[in-house]
Amino acid sequence: MTEEALDNLDQGEVPAEIRARLALALDVDDVVAARRMANDLDEFFGTIKIGLELYTAAGPDVLAGFVTNGWDVFADLKLHDIPTTVERAARVVGSLGARWLTVHTAGGEAMLRAAVEGLAAGSAGLEGPPPGVLGVTVLTSDELNDPDLLTERTALAAATGCAGIICAAPDLPLTAPWAEQLTRVVPGTRLPGADTHDQTRVTDPRTALNNGADLLVIGRGVTATPEPILAAAELVGHLLG
Repeated sequence: MTEEALDNLDQGEVPAEIRARLALALDVDDVVAARRMANDLDEFFGTIKIGLELYTAAGPDVLAGFVTNGWDVFADLKLHDIPTTVERAARVVGSLGARWLTVHTAGGEAMLRAAVEGLAAGSAGLEGPPPGVLGVTVLTSDELNDPDLLTERTALAAATGCAGIICAAPDLPLTAPWAEQLTRVVPGTRLPGADTHDQTRVTDPRTALNNGADLLVIGRGVTATPEPILAAAELVGHLLG
């Protein structure tokens, strides 16, 4: 997309349904840089994803800060520990107003239920939609291709009260039976011809949405480019066909 096209793509021209389905991954260790990036790309993304790098650098308050500024916040902490520890950590995340929290489904039934209960308890009394636990099925950097394992982990997420799952784009057809029950979040998509970095199971964003993804997590394909705003505009143009 050219700069002229970008000039024509003002905030009113980014469809709300597109913005609502895009999460910006702030995979940096500097909260000031993260806030600047979020502000620059606000018109394109409805959700901010805060992963371990930024969370470790800035602490839990970074979640509350973005919530206060009106963002849906995705706490990508991938919790995996004994149920009591996970319940307490999820309770803290819930109290800070996060919309989503990731937990490894490999942790098992008791741990997943503890995460769901802790997140709900922590958010009690807060305004807005109830937060949801997202069960991580198989990492997009993992070359493992085991349909039975994916099915088992997706079913477990649904049975334990998770609101959704994290899965690779190629896994969407196998998780389709749970499409009405679980929000399916897909990281690691790339525009055609772009560098896949350390992701091994990817597809392009438009294909992922067409195959049933509810939320796309977009990181280096935008944030690591020389001109992130142009890259975000190109992404939206790709999604609009």
